[in-house]
Amino acid sequence: MKITAQIAVLRGTHWTQYAVRFVLGGLVTVMTGWIAKQFGPAVGGLFLAFPAIFPASATLIAKRERQKKARKNLHGRVRGRRAAALDAAGAVLGAVGLIGFAVTVWKGLPQLGPPATLCVAIGVWLAVSLPLWWLRKASPWRR
Repeated sequence: MKITAQIAVLRGTHWTQYAVRFVLGGLVTVMTGWIAKQFGPAVGGLFLAFPAIFPASATLIAKRERQKKARKNLHGRVRGRRAAALDAAGAVLGAVGLIGFAVTVWKGLPQLGPPATLCVAIGVWLAVSLPLWWLRKASPWRR
C-alpha cells in the first residue's frame, strides 16, 4: 500500500462539512471536560483517548461514498458503511496506541522528565499501533 496525500480533495469538501466536524469535535471536548469536572481528572482522562472528530468524520465519509455511487446511479449504502467501518478500525488502532502513550506519560514523567518521557511515549505509541495495523492488514478475516 502506497500512502499519498491528495491536496485537491480539500477543494471538494464543502464548508458545512468542516463546520459539522468542528461542532461535533467541540461537543466531545466539552463533554470530556464536564466528565473530568464531575468525576475527577482520572476518569476524565480516560475519555481524552476518544478521537473528538471521529463521529463527524465517520458520518461524512459514509455520506461522501453514497454520493459518489449516486452520481453513477448506484446505491452506495453498503460502500458507505464499509468506508466508515474502515475509518473506525483505524481510530480504534490509534486509540489503543494512545492508551500506551498515556500510561507511559503517567508512569514515566516523574522519573524521566518531560522531553525523555515524550520521546519514550511516542516510541510506545508506534510500538503498539504499527504491529496492530500490520496484524489487521494480514488478518485472514479481512475482506
